[in-house]
Amino acid sequence: MTSVPLLTHSDLDAVFAWATNGPVSVSDYVADAYRLAEQLPATGHLLNLCHDRYRFAVGFAAGMLRGMTSLQPSSQSPETFRRLQAEYPDLICLCDGPTDTLDLPRIDFPAISAVDRKNQPRTKLAIPAFPADHLAAILFTSGSTGLPQAQRKTWGKLVANGRAEAVALGLDRQPHAIVGTVPVQHSYGFESTFLLALHGGCAFWAGKPFYPQDIAGALAAVPQPRLLVTTPFHLSALLSAEIELPPVDLLLSATAPLSTTLAADAEARTGAPMHEIYGSTESGQLASRRTTDGAAWTLLPGVRLEQVGEDTVACAGHVEGRVALSDRIEPLSDQRFLLHGRHTDLVNIAGKRTSLAYLNHQLGAVPGVVDGAFFLPEEEAPDGITRLTAFVVAPGLSARQITAELRQRIDAIFLPRPLVLVDKLPRNSTGKLPRGDLQALYVEKVSHGGR
Repeated sequence: MTSVPLLTHSDLDAVFAWATNGPVSVSDYVADAYRLAEQLPATGHLLNLCHDRYRFAVGFAAGMLRGMTSLQPSSQSPETFRRLQAEYPDLICLCDGPTDTLDLPRIDFPAISAVDRKNQPRTKLAIPAFPADHLAAILFTSGSTGLPQAQRKTWGKLVANGRAEAVALGLDRQPHAIVGTVPVQHSYGFESTFLLALHGGCAFWAGKPFYPQDIAGALAAVPQPRLLVTTPFHLSALLSAEIELPPVDLLLSATAPLSTTLAADAEARTGAPMHEIYGSTESGQLASRRTTDGAAWTLLPGVRLEQVGEDTVACAGHVEGRVALSDRIEPLSDQRFLLHGRHTDLVNIAGKRTSLAYLNHQLGAVPGVVDGAFFLPEEEAPDGITRLTAFVVAPGLSARQITAELRQRIDAIFLPRPLVLVDKLPRNSTGKLPRGDLQALYVEKVSHGGR
């Protein structure tokens, strides 16, 4: 049976993470994992709810040492916890804060300080290895198109995933210190912060900064070269704040389409190249591109795409099995392709076709619009005609003004009826808009709330 080590680091004194009280070495990380493993019960599933990225990393490794599988939902709502308890009755929660876990069994992350480490024996533990076919994690889709679905990830594939991204971004040649604005439980945050630290030679900032000033502070707390792992939503807020940022050497975005305008603005403001990752929870990350270099994506090492009729299937490399993608893809030569949006984003009204992604792009380009999203309701209008709705955050603008601007940008048949002004959109922690939340907003503001 093939075994794969927890980390590729050969230097146990190398920095693995940056915590608020200073750097944590690879050796300290391994020792912390062994200590926590001794406190975990003999059970099958660890619901790792730690918000601190380093504590999550310790919990993940400790669970692996106990032969457990890490459960990583994108939501920490009571409904999510009830569903997980029903499906995984042997789970135990690992928490590092006042998370309300209902009546689920839980263990609170033990305090680990620099003093504790100093008082421990300095014997350096060997880096553990685990079977490549061990079910290391179960990630869950975000629910942006329906109920979250479980995605099983084996240890060997996760390792290959982290290594492939490191090669694609050049981090295997020049490791960076990572600051991530996305939760580590989410597939993108898991891959592009945690796995890059395990098998890309990078170190990461333990926190999850959200507000612009916190992001600037986190960047200042780690050495160069620095990699900021973020989303279009967080990046837009950061640039709009117009605060001074420490030097950034590489920018990475995912979870939603990144406009070339925002990418160019980010590069101009930071001087760092702006890259994107394309993938899904089901497939893992599949490709990357520098947004300002053009629309084409390049597959990560080892990954292959196959066309099956109008559908595209991802396979090989670190992909678990064969995964049918929900996006419309146009293959090019040399492991490259173009992305034309989701199949489910297609809108066909009176014989004319467009996509929600295109409409959202045009809405976001209207001056004064801070945030916005088109929504295609599940039910038809009483006259049997499908009508688009748009929810828009635009302080100082009226619905009439926004509609007039949209009329210059899109076909009149795709104008939203109605266009609803709101204070904010129900985005989750990665900036996505789960369809269920948009449907609830539609019911509140349109179906039942009136116009």
